[in-house]
Amino acid sequence: MQHHTSASLFVLKEGDLFLVADARGDILGQQDGLFHHDTRMLSELRLTLGGVQPSLLSSAVSQDNVFFTAHLTNHPLPQGVVHIERKRFLWHDRVYERILLNNHSDTPVQVPLMLTFAADFRDMFEVRGQQREQRGQLRPLRVEQQRVEMAYEGLDHQLRTTSLNFSLPPRRLDAHRAEFLIDIAGHGYQEVYLEIGPERSTPSRERYRRAAAAARRMMRRRSRRGARLQASGRLFQAWLDKSRMDLALLTTELEEGPYPYAGIPWFSTPFGRDAIITALQTLWLDPELARGVLAFLAKNQAEEDSTFRDAQPGKIMHETRKGEMSAINELPFGRYYGGVDTTPLFLMLAGAYVQRTGDDAFITTIWPALMRAASWLERMVETSPRELVEYARGEVSGLLNQGWKDSHDSVFDEQGNMVQGPIALIEVQGYAYRAWLEMAGLARRRGLAEQAEKWEQRADKLRQAVETRFWLEERQFYALALDGQGNPCGVRASNAGHLLYCGLPAPERAQATGKQLLSRAFNSGWGIRTLAVEAARYNPMSYHNGSVWPHDVALCAAGLARYGERDGVMHLLSSLFEAAVYFDMRLPELFCGFERDPGEAPIAYPVACLPQAWASGSVFMLMQACLGITIDGRRETVTVEQPRLPVGIDCLQIRRLAVGDSLLDLTFQRLGAQVVVSVEQRQGKAVVNVSLGGEGQRLT
Repeated sequence: MQHHTSASLFVLKEGDLFLVADARGDILGQQDGLFHHDTRMLSELRLTLGGVQPSLLSSAVSQDNVFFTAHLTNHPLPQGVVHIERKRFLWHDRVYERILLNNHSDTPVQVPLMLTFAADFRDMFEVRGQQREQRGQLRPLRVEQQRVEMAYEGLDHQLRTTSLNFSLPPRRLDAHRAEFLIDIAGHGYQEVYLEIGPERSTPSRERYRRAAAAARRMMRRRSRRGARLQASGRLFQAWLDKSRMDLALLTTELEEGPYPYAGIPWFSTPFGRDAIITALQTLWLDPELARGVLAFLAKNQAEEDSTFRDAQPGKIMHETRKGEMSAINELPFGRYYGGVDTTPLFLMLAGAYVQRTGDDAFITTIWPALMRAASWLERMVETSPRELVEYARGEVSGLLNQGWKDSHDSVFDEQGNMVQGPIALIEVQGYAYRAWLEMAGLARRRGLAEQAEKWEQRADKLRQAVETRFWLEERQFYALALDGQGNPCGVRASNAGHLLYCGLPAPERAQATGKQLLSRAFNSGWGIRTLAVEAARYNPMSYHNGSVWPHDVALCAAGLARYGERDGVMHLLSSLFEAAVYFDMRLPELFCGFERDPGEAPIAYPVACLPQAWASGSVFMLMQACLGITIDGRRETVTVEQPRLPVGIDCLQIRRLAVGDSLLDLTFQRLGAQVVVSVEQRQGKAVVNVSLGGEGQRLT
């Protein structure tokens, strides 16, 4: 179990329901609460004994992310006589909570327990600070003997209901509190069960246990998908396990397949870019996630032009929301397409997925969506005076910047001035280049040689345009972007690392870029910052202008590995691992980019999502870059080039690695200065080719 301080917030999620509470299990009505479909269904839930907050002993979320448990003790009675355990989990749009009271004295005690509660039914964007001119109506409360029902009718005419149900009849129950007077014999105990959901229920020990077993089974099933990594170091293994369990927590089983929601609390919903990158990070271990992402995004592809939603036919979704404000178009995020990079990333993932699996049958089912996405990308380039992939938002309600750094101030020139669009971001050109090549490969496999050649020519033309227009010769680095006049924004940013990931730069330019990404101007000692320190808007405490994002570090590391830079990858992996140790093995969405000082911890970004899918997936992309492993599902071949092991890890096993119809167990073992690879077990006839930097070996 991961233990935390009293200032921590604790998260549970299941499907489209998630709960954020403090270490006592209380919801205080700030940026916490019980949320369902982007609406806060419960804004307050506090437990007191005799009107006094109990003392906190400890709190934790279970290793499998299913249960939250808080251990408390009483104030008003003789100190420390009554132990209170609050244990809760989520299942099928409902909170199940057990309050267990143990009397550790030999005399009977009477415990005055009170729960206060409220539901404000605020939209997620209101909780984040958005102001509204008008809201819907709270409906009259219904108070019965053992339940309270709160309801709200939104401006979208949808009725949202929260029902609190108790296993015992309270001594007093009204609109905002339930009071119990609980008699406990000497060395005895009593239990109170609470259920919170959209409709009434009758809580009991049996219902609690049955639902708990089902919740645990589901989480076990999610976490066991794909291959598993086992490392010789205990702490490093804890990071791998925590990352895997966090991805299982964030993954929701949709109709189209598993889909990683972006992060809690602000982004617990399907995002396009985040899910694609998470799927790319984990593809080598768990291709099923990529398949679910591709299927969902294909189904939700834009079909019409909408400046409000930044949509054009063929474009891939940026995010989807189910709250009231989105439903009535106060905001465009019901289904929003304002991401310039999501469509080429979608095409990249499709190509990478079929390379990894050989699953041509699935690609056939989404081929029309891939063609529409490729057509959108072609139109973007053809309508650009510079023949690049550019963006400019359709309306002021949309996102000003539409790359992964989508803050309003994240794209600027050398002097720090905001630039006029349309803007061409450096990494987006890399994604488009890789997308053309992947589509060319898919077309050739379908016998479309002419189409494949056209896309290969597009890729080469785009590569030449990037090398000509973005390269800053005097800095030996790529510009962050081109502005609307085609002028380069002469800013050194981590975005260039994504260009390496896509394989666009010539080797000597890739080497020069990689060297700078690993220099102190970028590398804080905890990972690569989003901006070099000399940038006009550099601020290590900002969201995008100098902070460290684990997923960004992982993409840069994968780019370095593509060009043979293994020592830098090892260094970045070690840096993020050491940061993870300070963050209880759960890397946040981002953290501050201050220079690392000996003996000091990395500095947290106070409102970062935790957990965040692409932060959790980072360790797996870093491990792939470190091990130098690529998988060809059709040929049932694993290639390992110049494998390295993380510092302090002498042995690493990959268990149940699916390669086509085969199943492999691989062991990477440190022997002196080399890492050797052996196949421990295998079903099928996959081949493993290993190059240790000198002579290669073929393991059959």
